[in-house]
Amino acid sequence: MSEQGRRVYVLNGPNLGRLGSREPDVYGSTSYAGLVEQCTTLGKELGFAVEVRETNDEGEMIRWLHEAADGSIPVIINPGAFTHYSYAMRDAAAQRTAPLIEVHISNPYTREEFRHTSVIAAIASGTVAGFGIGSYRLALRALADELKE
Repeated sequence: MSEQGRRVYVLNGPNLGRLGSREPDVYGSTSYAGLVEQCTTLGKELGFAVEVRETNDEGEMIRWLHEAADGSIPVIINPGAFTHYSYAMRDAAAQRTAPLIEVHISNPYTREEFRHTSVIAAIASGTVAGFGIGSYRLALRALADELKE
C-alpha cells in the first residue's frame, strides 16, 4: 500500500454528473462535487486513495473497467442507466481482478420496472442501493471490510 493508501475507483455512469439538480426528489440535493468530496474524505479515513470519475460514454466506462482489471484496482460503480442494458460494460466488469461493488442512490426495485434488472449485479461482489449518497459511504466501508479479509 502506498503512503496515500490503496487506490480505489468510484465510477459513475450517465447523468450522475448532474447530481444536485437532477430529480432531487429521487437523487437528493447533494451535488456531484459533494459526492466526490464525501467519497475522497471517507476514503482517506479508510486508507484509500479514491479517484471519482463520471462519464456519459459507455466506451469510456469500459476502458476504465479494463484499467481497473489490469491494475487490480477495486471498483465502486454506479453504472446509471448502463445498469439495465450494457452487456459490454458487464463483460468488462466481469474481468475484474479486485472487488467490485455496485451502487445505486435510489432503490431500483421501487421504481419503473425496467430498472429492476441489473446486468452487473451477478458479477459484482455486492450491491448497495436505496440509501441516497450514503450508498457510496456504505460501499466504501464494505470494501474496506472485504479487503481486510
